[in-house]
Amino acid sequence: MATFQLSRFREFGKKIIGAARTYRDHAVELKNPVPTEPFVFLKPTTSYITEGQPIKLPKGATEIHHEVELGIVIGKTGSEIPESQAMDYVGGYALALDMTDRAAQDKAKAAGLPWSTAKGFDTACPVSAFIPKEKIPNPQNVELWLKVNGAGKQKASTKDMLFTIPHLISWISNYFTLEPGDLILTGTPSGVGPVKAGDKIECGLGDLVKMSFTVVGR
Repeated sequence: MATFQLSRFREFGKKIIGAARTYRDHAVELKNPVPTEPFVFLKPTTSYITEGQPIKLPKGATEIHHEVELGIVIGKTGSEIPESQAMDYVGGYALALDMTDRAAQDKAKAAGLPWSTAKGFDTACPVSAFIPKEKIPNPQNVELWLKVNGAGKQKASTKDMLFTIPHLISWISNYFTLEPGDLILTGTPSGVGPVKAGDKIECGLGDLVKMSFTVVGR
């Protein structure tokens, strides 16, 4: 698919697939076991927003956390993709936030229930503009950073991921057919924390791209 079409991935992509606990320190900080294989969840595409739109706190939410991530935009359809060929299915990238209702997630985890409302509420997936594949020649060595009101909260490299990007793509494609415009969120490093109405979140991929969002109540 042509790059100019993939740049509109938010409009036609069918799935947002989030990979959880892909950074050891993040799993530990939330007192979760360190996984030995990928673990994923889904977010609806209605959760997308871009710069200029606010992050809206769900009504009644008490603890909404920021999570900065590298997003993989799928460029062509694939199923049961061999790990050795996985990067051929990458069409490009995006900087993303996986906003999470932590209190709702913890409640769901304790009850053995899905995380859908905790991860998929409206405005829960802020993303940057599409980043062409050639702009990130080595996605396995990219710095992620995030600040809240100017204070540094998250900073790490994708080289610290427990599972490589090709492994994630291959593993996910064994369960879900990947299609052009789908977005894979590759997980967040440690340092996640709460935000409140009035806060300003800034985040980036090194010096390549950055974005900012204001948090508002409903």
